Amino acid sequence: MSEIFLGLGADGERQVLRLGRANRHGLIAGATGTGKTVTLQTIAEQFSAAGVPVFMADVKGDLSGVCMAGSPQFKNAAILESRAKEIGIADYAYADNPAVFWDIYGEQGHPVRTTISEMGPLLLARLMDLNETQEGVLNIVFRLADDEGLLLLDLEDLQSMLAYVGQNGTQLALKYGNVSRATVGTIQRQLLALESQGAAQFFGEPALEIADFIKCDDQGRGYINVLAADRLMRSPKLYATFLLWLLSELFEVLPEVGDPEKPCLVFFFDEAHLLFDDAPKALQDKVEQVVRLVRSKGVGVYFVTQNPIDIPEEIAGQLGNRVQHALRAFTPRDKRAIKAAAETFRINPALDVETAITELKVGEALVSTLDDDGAPSVVQRTLVAPPRSRLGPITAKERAIVQSISPFDGKYDTRVDRESAEEVLAAKAADAAATAQEVEEKGREEVAKQERKSPGLWDGIGGKVAKAAAGAAAASAGSILAQTMQGKKSRASPKASAASAAAGTVADTLGKAIGIPGLGRFARNLIGGLMR
Repeated sequence: MSEIFLGLGADGERQVLRLGRANRHGLIAGATGTGKTVTLQTIAEQFSAAGVPVFMADVKGDLSGVCMAGSPQFKNAAILESRAKEIGIADYAYADNPAVFWDIYGEQGHPVRTTISEMGPLLLARLMDLNETQEGVLNIVFRLADDEGLLLLDLEDLQSMLAYVGQNGTQLALKYGNVSRATVGTIQRQLLALESQGAAQFFGEPALEIADFIKCDDQGRGYINVLAADRLMRSPKLYATFLLWLLSELFEVLPEVGDPEKPCLVFFFDEAHLLFDDAPKALQDKVEQVVRLVRSKGVGVYFVTQNPIDIPEEIAGQLGNRVQHALRAFTPRDKRAIKAAAETFRINPALDVETAITELKVGEALVSTLDDDGAPSVVQRTLVAPPRSRLGPITAKERAIVQSISPFDGKYDTRVDRESAEEVLAAKAADAAATAQEVEEKGREEVAKQERKSPGLWDGIGGKVAKAAAGAAAASAGSILAQTMQGKKSRASPKASAASAAAGTVADTLGKAIGIPGLGRFARNLIGGLMR
């Protein structure tokens, strides 16, 4: 199978999407109720049959039927069968598809999580609608956490780090820049708003492994990954940010493959306008960059939206495969959209595209795809092929059955909360509070005479320094090993990194122990050289 059958053109020519050109991205557009969702389902199940995994967001809840075979008893079965006969599909038969359900909230599928660190300050700033100053403070928080070796995994970690930065802004100013408590407070309020929308469930571990989206079943069919997005759509910025993060992760993780015979993954971005609504220029530039470059990773990105003018021109110019359903000219903006859509197609002398767009019936579309030589085909008015899977949602019981046979059953379902920034900072605060209380009760001089609660710096090889150094070395080497196992490349040497981590721990502890600020930085290089 080297092509996907889209439908039959008015001239009797088969309209196909070539698998070898499917990574050149595409657009499915049209007004509400014109058949975009059915077209998406038809294309997705054919990609799956060709061994290409698919990711798509189920915004309205009716794409879940892709995992179940259609039925002659379905209310629209006669229409589907009639359409198949009309466009010459002789072997039309109902069939199911391998599917995996995902849900950020963990209610209708496997939970989808990432860590705060993986999301990064740019996307988080977009998610919280921060201004330039607030984004700068967020960058300081990430940099400080990185310098101190503190893990930012969930919202609690970020909230704790923000509180720490706000309390110690004066001491941090010379190295990281000014931080006002008012700015920190504003970011904290935005985090609380995110938490109330359920975003806390999105951040944490176990984090999603992108490779799990790129799998086939034992029959060689690509899994169709369906994200339950009906609830997620109530938080449109979280939805758009999540999909952009996912696209960015694909770009970072996947290797370069050029133009493969077929994509390694096809990504359908429904309600695509949400990604660009009120987005700052920097974010639009990032989207454009990722879309342009992810093609060479073997990923095809298909934007699904009502109006083609919802997509910025820089990105729309990269969408080579187009399926345009009907548009309605009720407003001046609608008329501009129709004109813009008509001008993007390769001219067909036998077709008045601008008029045809307003006359298309449900299940009809204007289709133009890339030929073998990469040139766009002449636009044709097309009867779209019917899907073979069920139209409409599945029941809760059917969803539970599908989930029970998922290849990822049990992998992501239980949340893990390991030690990270929140726990470390809480422990430091508790120690400081206990010491302050003791000083208040016994006096500073009396407390100073007491034996240290922690072992001395050179209290034998089994002391605190040795343990801390060993722990740091193990953590560093373990981190590199984990990255290697996850397919993330690293230029770091496990031996050198472990030595550096241990040296840093010894040097910092030494500096604190003898009361000379900055000695850790001086000693780190010296000790590190001796330990390698």
